[in-house]
Amino acid sequence: MTHRSFDAILFDLDGVLVDSAECIEHHWRLWATRHALDVEALMAQLHGRRMVEVIRQNAPHLAAVEESARLAEEEGRDTNGVYEVDGAAALLRTLPPDAWAIVTSGNRITATIRIQHTNLPTPPILVTADEVTHGKPHPEPYLTAARRLGLDPGRCLVVEDAPAGIEAAHAAGMPALGLTTTHTATEMSAADALAMRLADVGIRVIGGKIRVEIAA
Repeated sequence: MTHRSFDAILFDLDGVLVDSAECIEHHWRLWATRHALDVEALMAQLHGRRMVEVIRQNAPHLAAVEESARLAEEEGRDTNGVYEVDGAAALLRTLPPDAWAIVTSGNRITATIRIQHTNLPTPPILVTADEVTHGKPHPEPYLTAARRLGLDPGRCLVVEDAPAGIEAAHAAGMPALGLTTTHTATEMSAADALAMRLADVGIRVIGGKIRVEIAA
């Protein structure tokens, strides 16, 4: 990873740039309890996937689109338990404006509120769950970001905290850096490189190309 250069970096949002685990888990626990579902089993499936797909898998008897819309409204507008990941804003400001994007499994309202609440720079490209047909682990979200940036997917590095995101990156033909902030190193072993946290990732822009360095 440290011997390669990239044209752009595509960041997942929750668990990578924003710590929203407290908020997300609070609302999902309320929802699961309301529908008499296995709360802990549901918790294990959340990260990196769209709400509608989690609901379809765990509660096929419910109207998934309507349920996910209600849940997204409740969770997305709640900023309690939503924090900037240490160093996220500073790292993003080192990147040229045409060399990064955010690709999230949340919807646009949720993503926008969290970006503004944590004072992150406004992303030049933001790909959200409500703008794609297939969510992660399908490659569509990351391919959409590369296309909007006008870049070859293979020249983009993905930064993720969930196995579904790593799978999506690889399916899109992109290398992936995994952060072990949400899942263990073993669970994230498919990533091309691992870092314990975003603060361990250094970025240098040289001649318009991005070099990534990971602290030992």
